[in-house]
Amino acid sequence: MATTRHILAIDQGTTSSRAILFDATLRVVATAQREFPQHFPASGWVEHEPEDLWESVLATCREAMAKGRVSGNEIAAIGITNQRETTLVWDRRTGQAIHRAIVWQDRRTAAACAKLSEAGHDSLVSERTGLRIDPYFSATKIAWLLDNVPGARKRAEAGELAFGTVDSFLLWRLTGGAVHATDATNAARTMLFDIRRGVWDADLLKILDIPASLLPEVKDCAGLFGRTAPEHFGATIPVRGMAGDQQAATIGQACFTPGMVKSTYGTGCFALLNTGSEPVISQNRLLSTIAYQFGGKRSYALEGSIFIAGAAVQWLRDGLGIIEKASETGPLAEAADPSQAVYLVPAFVGLGAPHWDAEARGAIFGLTRNSGPREFARAALESVCYQTLDLLEAMQADWPGARQGGSVLRVDGGMVASDWTMQRLADILGLPVDRPEVLETTALGAAYLAGLDAGLLPEPERFADLWRLEHRFMPGMAATQRERLVKGWRDSVRRTLTA
Repeated sequence: MATTRHILAIDQGTTSSRAILFDATLRVVATAQREFPQHFPASGWVEHEPEDLWESVLATCREAMAKGRVSGNEIAAIGITNQRETTLVWDRRTGQAIHRAIVWQDRRTAAACAKLSEAGHDSLVSERTGLRIDPYFSATKIAWLLDNVPGARKRAEAGELAFGTVDSFLLWRLTGGAVHATDATNAARTMLFDIRRGVWDADLLKILDIPASLLPEVKDCAGLFGRTAPEHFGATIPVRGMAGDQQAATIGQACFTPGMVKSTYGTGCFALLNTGSEPVISQNRLLSTIAYQFGGKRSYALEGSIFIAGAAVQWLRDGLGIIEKASETGPLAEAADPSQAVYLVPAFVGLGAPHWDAEARGAIFGLTRNSGPREFARAALESVCYQTLDLLEAMQADWPGARQGGSVLRVDGGMVASDWTMQRLADILGLPVDRPEVLETTALGAAYLAGLDAGLLPEPERFADLWRLEHRFMPGMAATQRERLVKGWRDSVRRTLTA
């Protein structure tokens, strides 16, 4: 219908919520964004107020619609993408969360994870879920809430509570509590989901003492999830797409061919390599996960997760006061003293892949009396490049098909707007880095999923033909310089690891 040829994408992230209104050709019509506060009640703990998540999503959706002069009746579908692993448990009757959301970065369950490993559950978790036992994932967060919120376990066992990642919580609220569901990509990040069989795993639920009644129904990424309550947008709008943020970015980057790899640079950095119809269990401490699921058919990916990317720039701004805005880092880095080898290992909340050291903490190496804001800025940006190199080398070691995609890295997210950072990335990797015309590929992926199910957009193979390159960064650094820099990085990481 001509009157409903718009798609509304909800992109609920770690530091802000955004809504982007697209037309039927995936051209951006309007966008709105709101930041919300993070809460750090103890060292290594990170929380969000659930109402901040909900209210910022509702407000940005309404703002984008107002900017685009589009009513609810003119929107064919909503797509949702979200920060993954962040964990909420709420009352099924009232919709109110029983505790703040525990964010994916949160490390409070490190001791519980260590006990699970000591009990010999590592291989089971890896075989069933493709993941490692780590506080990063939702499972131990759920168990912590049940054990630490008074009365929560009893209420959960009585079927009074619901668990969800942020997508599921938003869907519940949008539908007025009518739907408790998630998609396969978010389910795959809980450490409770069998990614081969596509079901919640009874053995893992028993080990973690989590009642199955808490869990949402798991659906394809594209399909009818539910319909919004009319009071939210003045009309009932179907929710037809859902994927975790990194999988949505993979879809938005049209990485539908095995061997293709994308890396998203937001608060963290996440590289996904499409491995096709079979999961690859990593021998190099990467994760195997579901890339997307259409028509009940799953495609898989190897994933490397870096906890701190853009957050290192936020630290320069908010923690050190070196910069006022992120865009200052590139010019500062370019002006840094080339004779100084300053390295930042941003293990503020531990190190992710391929190290997985929950107890590691951030460190700076190579400081001299001449080190200042320029060198700090360069070290923060370069830390992202070095960590990406670690991930890609691990992927190539795990899967021979890692070079099938043409040895090019497709990039997206806020940090890729920096030409200096992307050129440095190409130099450190020794690979071309492709920046697309549409940088907000996470929201684009969510919009595509919704538009696909609404019949507005083509099948994945034809959608891939629509991907457009904005700029290709070619490596230009001498091999000897690259090797020297990488050697210094590896030495710095070694000194930071606790084991």
